[in-house]
Amino acid sequence: MSAADDRTIRFTFDYVSSNAYLAWTQLPALAARHRWTVEPIPVLFAGLLEAHGQLGPAEVPVKAWWMAKNNLRKAARLGVPLHPPAYHPFNPLLALRASSLPLDPPARSRLIDALFRAVWVDGAHVSDPAVVARVAADVGLDGGAIVEAAQQPEAKASLRKQTDDAIARGVFGVPSMEVGQEVFWGFDDLPYLEPLLAGRDLLDPKVLAEWSVPPRPSAMRRRFRS
Repeated sequence: MSAADDRTIRFTFDYVSSNAYLAWTQLPALAARHRWTVEPIPVLFAGLLEAHGQLGPAEVPVKAWWMAKNNLRKAARLGVPLHPPAYHPFNPLLALRASSLPLDPPARSRLIDALFRAVWVDGAHVSDPAVVARVAADVGLDGGAIVEAAQQPEAKASLRKQTDDAIARGVFGVPSMEVGQEVFWGFDDLPYLEPLLAGRDLLDPKVLAEWSVPPRPSAMRRRFRS
């Protein structure tokens, strides 16, 4: 059964992304309005960037500063808190692996929510095992057991596979919301995701067909600075 058939939205994310945090504050309610469910899938954003030959926004200073202001405007419009993380970029592996453990869905959702808030609201450093253990304990989980399990080879392999599988499905950034074969990228794509969930995708198949043949370039971008 496909994701579209079982009304599941794959939400691929990394805690380093403030846009992923913002999307997570809105996506569950958006999905519920249209009787869809959300399957959160932690992935390593750095792995996506490497696979597609991209730089992250934080690696381009003017883009990073623009994005900070842009996200603060979004947070103000949404009425959600957004504060600077303790470090950025930071190593998200422990938090991502903890979120990839075989927890029941409500527990996983609580943990993901708490880790997002730890980074983007409380300014906590989720690369620190003690921080992850405390965050997990605060939502009713065994923090020590979560951290220990997240450091095992099985958890590392799970995150690697989730990242590789996402790349194979055409995911290139975070957050991404996948419905069947369709990939919606970024918080700003939520207004285009919602009509599809409601059964009235804004994409016209006839118009899309005009783009199915790759365009023929008449010029190539050349480097003008060494």
